[in-house]
Amino acid sequence: MTFGEDFLPKFIETVPNITVTVGRDALLPCTVEQLKGFKVSSSNNLRVFKVKFSRNLRVFKVKSSNNLRVFKMALLSLEGDNSQTWETFGDFLRKAVSLVPPDIIDRESSGDLTVREGMDVTLTCRAKGHPPPTIVWRREDNKNIVLDAEKSGELMDAEAAPGGVGVGAGADEEGSRVVEGEKLTLKKVSRLQMGSYLCIASNGIPPSVSKRTHLRVQFPPMAWVPQQLEGAYIGQELTIECHTEAYPKSINYWTNTKGDMIVAGDRYEPIVAETTYKVYMKLRIRHVQPQDFGTFKCVAKNSLGETDGAIKVYEITNPLEK
Repeated sequence: MTFGEDFLPKFIETVPNITVTVGRDALLPCTVEQLKGFKVSSSNNLRVFKVKFSRNLRVFKVKSSNNLRVFKMALLSLEGDNSQTWETFGDFLRKAVSLVPPDIIDRESSGDLTVREGMDVTLTCRAKGHPPPTIVWRREDNKNIVLDAEKSGELMDAEAAPGGVGVGAGADEEGSRVVEGEKLTLKKVSRLQMGSYLCIASNGIPPSVSKRTHLRVQFPPMAWVPQQLEGAYIGQELTIECHTEAYPKSINYWTNTKGDMIVAGDRYEPIVAETTYKVYMKLRIRHVQPQDFGTFKCVAKNSLGETDGAIKVYEITNPLEK
């Protein structure tokens, strides 16, 4: 038995492209005229639909009036990263595209790193998803990312200062808040680049995801003494100060004019405040005595070396005795 074209069903509307997020249902609308005794199905062996991907596929009628029948083809819990194609009776070719939120591939991305100051370091972050995610890097503390510490003046060399005594980093910070790309390369890395870096992957399909990588930069201790000469009179209370920087964390202490380590007591009070790699040292001397006139030292030691800063205390006349 043969049928004329006027007898056959007709698709009177173009089947649209459908885009959905993975895990959600996709509905493909299909309007048919003159369905009569024909059927609409998702099966491979019927004439009206040829389905290349039939898993989780359902066809159901949603509206009927006169000669028109409106159907929706439902893809339940769409899976996979690739587009799936359905070919309808006639020349209609449409796709249901599965959108996959970004996901960072841990095994191909950098974990926490420890490097020596002055070395180059590359952080890597790889992600998957559909469409392919875009990756950007930020510092967790929201400071600029400096790609070349040497060019920006941030690389500090402890040997540049005689005796290991110098000034901590003070160059103006350059760089960018955000760096794009899977790889973040930091050249001649300095202690100022130490911290946590976030790689953020996004492709327009929420949620965006991020991975935290902590960068530790090792360097030997260095010391900076704000005031190397301090005048004091007998009986005065005096506070001397010293700043050190080191990573790994240093052991810090004071020595007296005889070179002995100072232990907290009635006359001496060491005070220490610490940040990531900086230590602010103070020594409070109560009731200065003649033996306190001379050189005190602040000492910093770690596995990479040691340094000290010297402060000379000299005697002055009590202003009340003038």
